[in-house]
Amino acid sequence: MDNRKRPSGSSNSGSLAFWSSLFPQQPARALIVEALPPCWAETSTVLCDALDNFLSLVCSLDGPCRIPLLSLYAISRQQECLLPFVAVRGNLARLHSCVEELRSITGEGCIRGTARASDLLRQAVLDSLQQFKQYVRHTSAGTQASNNISVEVTVLTSQPGRSIVRQLEMGLKDADLFSLKRLLVVQIHSTGNWGEDTSSPEATHAETEDSLMLGAEVDLQQVENSVFAIEMVLKAWLQEQGGDKEHLHLLLPSPLANHDPVCVKCDMQERLISPALIPLTPNLGVKTESIRDFLPVTKGSANQSPTPQRLRAIKVLRADGVCESVLYGLPLVIRPTTCWQLDWDEIEANHNLFNAVCQTLRSRDFFLLLQVEPPQKSTGGSGVYSHYVLQPSPCLSLLLKPVVCRELLLPCSMPMLGQDPSPNAMQTVQGCLTQLDEEFVLNPLSLISNLYQHLRSRGRLLQPRYPYRLQPAAAHRDQPQTLEGTKTTASQQPRQLQNQGRQLGTNGKVRATVAPLPPSSASTSSSMGPPPAKASRPPLSFLGSSIGRRQAPATTQHDDDDDDDNEIIQ
Repeated sequence: MDNRKRPSGSSNSGSLAFWSSLFPQQPARALIVEALPPCWAETSTVLCDALDNFLSLVCSLDGPCRIPLLSLYAISRQQECLLPFVAVRGNLARLHSCVEELRSITGEGCIRGTARASDLLRQAVLDSLQQFKQYVRHTSAGTQASNNISVEVTVLTSQPGRSIVRQLEMGLKDADLFSLKRLLVVQIHSTGNWGEDTSSPEATHAETEDSLMLGAEVDLQQVENSVFAIEMVLKAWLQEQGGDKEHLHLLLPSPLANHDPVCVKCDMQERLISPALIPLTPNLGVKTESIRDFLPVTKGSANQSPTPQRLRAIKVLRADGVCESVLYGLPLVIRPTTCWQLDWDEIEANHNLFNAVCQTLRSRDFFLLLQVEPPQKSTGGSGVYSHYVLQPSPCLSLLLKPVVCRELLLPCSMPMLGQDPSPNAMQTVQGCLTQLDEEFVLNPLSLISNLYQHLRSRGRLLQPRYPYRLQPAAAHRDQPQTLEGTKTTASQQPRQLQNQGRQLGTNGKVRATVAPLPPSSASTSSSMGPPPAKASRPPLSFLGSSIGRRQAPATTQHDDDDDDDNEIIQ
């Protein structure tokens, strides 16, 4: 991982270091909205609401840029470019005005033919590609970063999707599609005509064989006419779209001796948008690292204790119906209170209630869905609140985990287990798993990450090369070393000098290990006069006490210590 690619100024740059190397490869986005009557009258409000919600979110995201450029076209009675290619981040006001302009297109009028609509869609695709080329050519960084960015065109239509795909393939077969990475046609079904465009398997197979090879991927996606469904189509833009290399290698021990591990190559996909990427967002449950972070902020005196967080149970969940992929953050252990300010009877009654909650949830295999109680209007609440899942445990405790909300959920297709794998694959994997030890209980004490060794090695690299500083001789002549300076110098001595001082103290004398003075110190001390008479020093139990009880200057004590050394050597 290259730390130089880590985004600066991010609150969780460490967790984004991996994604920062992938998101710069995200393609630019061109959105073409078909606003033809009479279907536009039914889909306009839903589509504009979904687009407004999505842009409000993506413009506020911190971290690496997930959508480098965005362009918006509208196909009504004529083709119109509502938004040329612009950067998404920091342009919420401009993007919001484009959505309002799209919302103002009327949904009434005559019905245009599909041939005319397909011509307008084809022309909009070609214009978006031409506009993208011009943007890259005239960008100052176009010779470097922008040359690696392609464009993905998404067409939102209410017409039969298969016929639109076929007409676009016919109209674009002779066009220059070098910069087009993908063309996605999204058919929005109304409530009444859902499933009318489905074809038989034979017809689908025939269309696949007769499909034109455009050099770019052309996909068809059918969604219902709802805000959430269209939001999921747009939120797919926020996920990593590289696909050039696998993300993960899962290594299993080989069942055969002296063979390389069995490698299973995997891709990774984000399930949700972390609330940590939304700056200044109040209480979305992201801060569960400590109790102080979880408790609400108390306004007023700094000595005022925080008020308890109030979580209201809103639903009972089946334990097997909770997907772990929608839970995030660090869990908190919940236990019955032992607050000393409560009466003993109240503590005992509360303990019994907590015990009853634990046993009831565990016996019925239930979870509790909790919602933060909205603050009162008088406290100036923001109206944003988080949700949590409360899980029971075999002990007298509960586990609190934040759960993602609808706004931060990303599309994720998780197909069920289909047909059985081949017998060879089953035999290989089963043989790999038999090579591993089996544990009934996960014991974190058996997991060692070598963190201590890393911290020690890092501390040695950051440690100064010289543990103490030698003062120049002139400084000792002009100003003798004070007691505070002596203590500071002694605390910075190497371990070898400290051990030597302890060995010299075995004869009944305790020496203070101080920094050796320069050679000129001898002449300096002689010029200051004869050394004072030695005072009797009581034996002390540790080195720091001998330093703290000495009152003579450092230069005088240094000569005294030299006499002690001569006596010991003799």
